[in-house]
Amino acid sequence: MPKQLVDPQIQAKWFSRVREAHKVETTEDYVELIADLIHVNQEARLSDLAQRLGVTHATASKVLNRLKEEGYVSSQPYRSIFLTPTGVDLAEKCKTRHQIILNFLISLGVSREAAEYDAEGIEHHISEETLEKFKAFTADHKKPD
Repeated sequence: MPKQLVDPQIQAKWFSRVREAHKVETTEDYVELIADLIHVNQEARLSDLAQRLGVTHATASKVLNRLKEEGYVSSQPYRSIFLTPTGVDLAEKCKTRHQIILNFLISLGVSREAAEYDAEGIEHHISEETLEKFKAFTADHKKPD
């Protein structure tokens, strides 16, 4: 247990950053999953999103409406969901970040299952500086084929 706390302004900045990451977490999860569904199934449907995210149809619909307003997705009633160019860019960024973290954790000896689970949470909260260090570490510690 520390004998002294960090400066209150520094600590407040840390917590503020975490709260901000929580705000974008849902957006990133939905956009990344939509991209994956389109890649594998050639379409993304509301029912698939709700099932894979473990939420109700109504919750997924509410989030999709917000994503439309924010310019990440487009759709028409009873049709597939599509990513806008902004949504595609965000999905690619999220997928790259996830893969860097996954590779790093696996390079440490973490099982693939645990690494996938942990990467899903870490990817929304990692700084660019730390992400670059993970990437460099993984490149330096690649196992020869």
